[in-house]
Amino acid sequence: MREKLNNYFSFVFEDELIEEIVQVGTYKKLRENELLVDLGDKMVGVPLLLDGAIKIVREDKNGDEILLYFLERGDTCASSFSSALSHKKCGIRAIAEKESEIIFLPVAKLDEWLVKYKSWRNFVIDSYNVRLNEMMETIDTLAFMKMDERLYKYLMDRAQIMRDTSLTTTHQDIAYDLHTSRVVISRLLKQLENEGKIKLHRNKIEILEF
Repeated sequence: MREKLNNYFSFVFEDELIEEIVQVGTYKKLRENELLVDLGDKMVGVPLLLDGAIKIVREDKNGDEILLYFLERGDTCASSFSSALSHKKCGIRAIAEKESEIIFLPVAKLDEWLVKYKSWRNFVIDSYNVRLNEMMETIDTLAFMKMDERLYKYLMDRAQIMRDTSLTTTHQDIAYDLHTSRVVISRLLKQLENEGKIKLHRNKIEILEF
């Protein structure tokens, strides 16, 4: 854990902060599709992503999900951070997109580090700004993009997060993320294939223009 912290965060955090994270953080390895945080959970800590990718989704009253954003190496979840500091139940669901490694940081240290370490304070503020921009981008996508444009952007974003142009997924899973029907997704994926942008395989989509 210390080696990965040094590799990824030595240019972000002071040595003293990294040492504290090693002492109080809880390391966890997640399998692909493993649930990290669920709606209604009480946040006893916040995740710091060492490796992998985490999908953050919201759920409506009917149980339908919509993708908000992805977390990648070096990120923390601003929504979890907010819930932890306000002692409120979690309002998002976080799922590992692929095998991932995280460190859970205890809530008791979050406030202390904001005062004690300038690097931690800057990291938290930057994380909020990044997540806010991503949320605004999600709103713009919903409001102004046609579904075929949303789908292609979703595929490109996932390829970037996964660092792989070959995505293992199903049409139904994409439909869940984009809050639409599988029939619509299947039709639009075929359209993108005909346009030469992707190649469809069984439970796999290859991005041709990246």
